[in-house]
Amino acid sequence: MDFRIRGLDPAPFQHLFGLPDDALAAQGARRERADAKPGYPDRIALTDAEPGESLLLVNHVHQDTTTPYRSSHAIFVRERPAQCYDRVNEIPESLRTRILSVRAFDGEDMMVEADLVDGRVVEGLIAEYLGREDVSYLDVHYAKRGCFACRVTRE
Repeated sequence: MDFRIRGLDPAPFQHLFGLPDDALAAQGARRERADAKPGYPDRIALTDAEPGESLLLVNHVHQDTTTPYRSSHAIFVRERPAQCYDRVNEIPESLRTRILSVRAFDGEDMMVEADLVDGRVVEGLIAEYLGREDVSYLDVHYAKRGCFACRVTRE
């Protein structure tokens, strides 16, 4: 079964690029500089920032639903325009190098299954979950910090 992974649309974050620190703080965001790689995964391009690159740490509603699973968490986005990751049957390196929490949701945005998986072998769990009739999409999180990484859909 074919699957598609998409990074986040950069448009909702662009108004924050270049703002002074106090203006970012007023919007609940802050500027960070990557000091290691891996360590600062950008949610738009789904790549790790290079040491020295500027990123914004923002709260992002990744499960925007009226169910008990409505959820938001802190994420990094590079502080520059970026191409949104959008690939079929390809796993980005930022997922490969981490332990992931894969959460399967049905058409009513209710979680029906979840598990942890090493990113080096995540395709098997993606295939298993998307092969189920009751699963509409998957949300992938970086397991250690619990942050949203990306959404996976059938292609």
